[in-house]
Amino acid sequence: MMLLVIVAIICLIGYICRSLKHPPSRICGTSHGPPVTSPRIKLSDGRHLAYRESGVDRANAKYKIIVVHGFSSSKYMDFPISKDLVEELGLYFVFFDRAGYGESDPHPSRTVKSEAYDIQELADKLKLGPKFYVIGVSLGAYSTYRCLRYIPHRLAGAVLVVPFVSYWWTKVPKNILSEALKLLPKTDQWTFRVAHYVPWLLYWWLTQKLFTSSSVISGSKVSRSDKDLVIIKKKQKNPNPLMARQQGDHECLHRDMIAGFATWEFDPTELENPFAEGVGSVHMWQGMEDRIVPREINQYISKRLPWIKYHEVPGYGHLLNTEEKICEDIIKALLV
Repeated sequence: MMLLVIVAIICLIGYICRSLKHPPSRICGTSHGPPVTSPRIKLSDGRHLAYRESGVDRANAKYKIIVVHGFSSSKYMDFPISKDLVEELGLYFVFFDRAGYGESDPHPSRTVKSEAYDIQELADKLKLGPKFYVIGVSLGAYSTYRCLRYIPHRLAGAVLVVPFVSYWWTKVPKNILSEALKLLPKTDQWTFRVAHYVPWLLYWWLTQKLFTSSSVISGSKVSRSDKDLVIIKKKQKNPNPLMARQQGDHECLHRDMIAGFATWEFDPTELENPFAEGVGSVHMWQGMEDRIVPREINQYISKRLPWIKYHEVPGYGHLLNTEEKICEDIIKALLV
């Protein structure tokens, strides 16, 4: 009997260890990984960042803008701007795969701080000049916050579109954070707690089959506004053939969530205005029907930092960056 108990315990321990260990990554360009099909730069630490350019020629552009994609997205994200406006204003855009996404190398020790320096190095390798604009969308907006904190001298302007919020920021009142967290599906609440408190458990949490752990990853409608559902239905007719998650969910989704919900070295409300002299601006755009990023926290931040120009879009949820008119409004507010 004792032998059976010992064997059972050993098997249980083995199962737990296997469940916590993520499978090997399928790194692009390796023998077991997807091919590299996009231009890439090599960073100082040896990693590669894949990017995509659009708009007018880089050398002749009046405005050079780096766009940072969100969760489960890539450099092929939506940010539609009419050709007429692009040519009228002289807009150049560069989109890039953040670490572990698309065709960019994973970064096991990634942090929100490291992403700011990835952006700076991308700008330098592409010779964008001493200053450039940054637009961060959804979870990618934490990179914009880091740019405002660590490389403000490199920014000509910045935009936070439906920006990520952490429920463990230290300077935002706890009652606002807790009430906003309660607006999310219960499974999402617990997933974010796991990412913050026990990140080593997140891989198992997001891959176990006992229950749904993330409404966004599962594609649940519960976290989508009516407008979001209409937009998603349209996008399904033209699916993107390039896989943002092709190197493995752990390298992109899981590490992204862990980095975002980790303890930050600063709180967004402690940021200083990088454009106090009036040259440049910072904007925040929020959908009033957003069920993924509760607007109450972003409303509070914008009130604490009045130099951030706050824009609420009625009738829209989280997918603001898919609509041409809204994207053009974002560009005009930033540049014109």
